Amino acid sequence: MPAPNEGSSVRLLRVGEQVRHVLSDILQRGDVHDDVLASHVVSVTEVRMSPDLRHATVFIKSLLGQDEEAVLKALRTNTAYLQREVATRIRLKYAAKLKFLADESFDEGTHIDRLLRDPKVARDLEQPEGEGE
Repeated sequence: MPAPNEGSSVRLLRVGEQVRHVLSDILQRGDVHDDVLASHVVSVTEVRMSPDLRHATVFIKSLLGQDEEAVLKALRTNTAYLQREVATRIRLKYAAKLKFLADESFDEGTHIDRLLRDPKVARDLEQPEGEGE
């Protein structure tokens, strides 16, 4: 038997994925008439919906992390247009308010990878259990 909130969490994930897909499509086609967005490849990595589906936090990453602040500013400038497009393409009761943030998870992963490759850490990881205590 599913948990009481399981159905709503599946719906949040499904709607978030639909919003991600629509935004990716808009950006890929160049539908937003903005010089910054036209000159950058932008990935929409994740969209997290609020429980009432009225707010969407959109995580983006520009190719190679170039000019990320300029890209975020351009997205925020064009938020009204993007919200209208999402509302038109996904029929929801309310048009979700979009909030754009840089996706830092790639940077965190790179940082963790760099730490694990550090010779001191690698040496500690290679020690069999029970040694060095």
